[in-house]
Amino acid sequence: MATKSAPSIPTALAPQTSRIRMASFGALTMLIIQFILGTAYAVYGTAPTATQPVGIWSTPLLASHVIAGILLIIAAVMLVVRAGQARTTSLIVAAAIGLLAILGAFGAGSAFDGTGNNGASLVMALLTAVAMLAYAVILLIAGTPRGGA
Repeated sequence: MATKSAPSIPTALAPQTSRIRMASFGALTMLIIQFILGTAYAVYGTAPTATQPVGIWSTPLLASHVIAGILLIIAAVMLVVRAGQARTTSLIVAAAIGLLAILGAFGAGSAFDGTGNNGASLVMALLTAVAMLAYAVILLIAGTPRGGA
């Protein structure tokens, strides 16, 4: 009985895909930390309102969330660059989706900070989940190459 195996990344790309896999794991870890910081702020922080915005540097928790978000954008851009260097369409698409989701979440976070709109908060959380999924997909696609390390 023949079984189908998942398509693999060519062995020649093993060093590149290894770096992409590690970068994806790093971005996924950063997203989880971001989600924890954002949830903690939602529970323990002061929510902005339409008449009373909250400054992004107003509390250490929110400032940490913003700084981690900026670092996450840099990491996501670098992951797109690495995927482009590997010239693997599926990795490029997944990395681009992750970056776009992070940028959208950043924009939604900025909107929430200024208005306190619950919809913006929801969009931020949902786009974070989309980015997490994109980086998990990269981990699957860039799995250990057949016949390689």
